[in-house]
Amino acid sequence: MQTETKSHLREFQERLAERLRGAVATPRVARLGLAIDQQRWLVDLAEAGEIVPVPSPIMPMPNTRDWFRGLVNLRGTLYGVTDLLRFGGAGFTPLAKESRLLALSGRLNVQAALLASRMLGLHDASGWREASARALALPWAGRCLIDAEGRDWHELSLVRLAADERFLAAGR
Repeated sequence: MQTETKSHLREFQERLAERLRGAVATPRVARLGLAIDQQRWLVDLAEAGEIVPVPSPIMPMPNTRDWFRGLVNLRGTLYGVTDLLRFGGAGFTPLAKESRLLALSGRLNVQAALLASRMLGLHDASGWREASARALALPWAGRCLIDAEGRDWHELSLVRLAADERFLAAGR
């Protein structure tokens, strides 16, 4: 009986060691989740800046594209607010009490913020599967990932967005 117990213990230890090796080999990367209308996006935390409730008012600017919602003052700095849904060619992102602005990281050298319907917290997408057939044909959109509940999430590259000539030219 003692030999059997030692055998079970050895098996348990080997399985545990294998699980630990697998956990170390799989890097965990937290991404910020946000909803823009019905679309779910994942943003690299290194590219994201401050998240704030939508200030009232967003000051509209004349002679700008319809996707450029206007300017806001965040801690003494003016940021241009972009409706990414509209910028991508769809409708306008509705404003609600859950709406937030996601400022781009200062290291991107663009004083811009994106209008989000709501924030969806931090997510580790390392175990999610890729659905290349569902990827969006937008220059700033990366892979489409499917979470454990079958929901689509699109990677949003703020670096590519900040380098997009159209994004930088809000004037008409």
